[in-house]
Amino acid sequence: MSPGSRSRSLAGVRVGHWTHPSGRTGCTVVLLPDGTVASVEVRGGAPASRELELLAPERTVAGADAVVLSGGSAFGLAAAEGVVRYCSEAGRGFPTPGGPVPIVVGMSLYDLRPGKPPLWPDARAGYEAASAARSPDGEGPAAGWPVGRIGAGAGATVGIWRAVRRPGGLGSALLSFETEAGETAVVAALLAVNAVGDLDDGSVAGALRRGDFRAPTQPPLGTSTTIGVICTNVRLSKLECLLVAQSGHDGLARALMPAHTRFDGDALVVASVGDAEAPIDGVRIAATVAVGDAVRAAVTSGLPSGTSGDQQGPDG
Repeated sequence: MSPGSRSRSLAGVRVGHWTHPSGRTGCTVVLLPDGTVASVEVRGGAPASRELELLAPERTVAGADAVVLSGGSAFGLAAAEGVVRYCSEAGRGFPTPGGPVPIVVGMSLYDLRPGKPPLWPDARAGYEAASAARSPDGEGPAAGWPVGRIGAGAGATVGIWRAVRRPGGLGSALLSFETEAGETAVVAALLAVNAVGDLDDGSVAGALRRGDFRAPTQPPLGTSTTIGVICTNVRLSKLECLLVAQSGHDGLARALMPAHTRFDGDALVVASVGDAEAPIDGVRIAATVAVGDAVRAAVTSGLPSGTSGDQQGPDG
């Protein structure tokens, strides 16, 4: 199966971006098809979020109409209001006597910089990103899913635990596997990587085993987080979406060192957007690998060609 055909198996999923002209912040909107089932897992100590509680398995609402990833810390959650308006104009939402109420989940990362005017995506930015959303459909490992310093990843950095900011960004990965019934299960991960940690190159484990590890100085509170969405065409219950989200966090822990710190607000939403049949454990394994691949794609996309990743970021 070609990358393009795999992306089409996530029919109805559309992705759009708004990037501030300065390139220092932005937002990314994932519009989900009707009937989407979704849940979320939050780890780390400093989440900035909107409506995540609705996605707990015991809550009434089954899923979401859209997920918004944004910069700007808590200020950037305002981008979701524009997506609510966009969905309302399209007649999307949870049915109520007063009309449909759009279920728009928001997660924000911290990309504010000392000594610079504060910037964040607002409701207009969210509306523009939703209006620009298109179905990913292209070649390459991620089959058209976005990668780079765009949207929510525009101002992202990694490595602050070493007191050196390196570029982060938006990363994606799309994987598939064949089921015994002959169906193709697809799992796509889209992450904005703005982590306290950095890509795990094994150096920390080596230092600990040699006995010469030195604990880092405390990072500034609330200055990082990795947020993202995992979409699959496999039919999952809300509880199963939660289990897949937990496995996605395993992917974060495999790719980043350290992960899930007190200063990160790591959160992953899982959206089931199809009706393929596949074992939940297979989906969980694919989610673990896809998230790790998306993290690596995000960080390497922010590096100039030919570099190894040890230079400071643009604001560092």
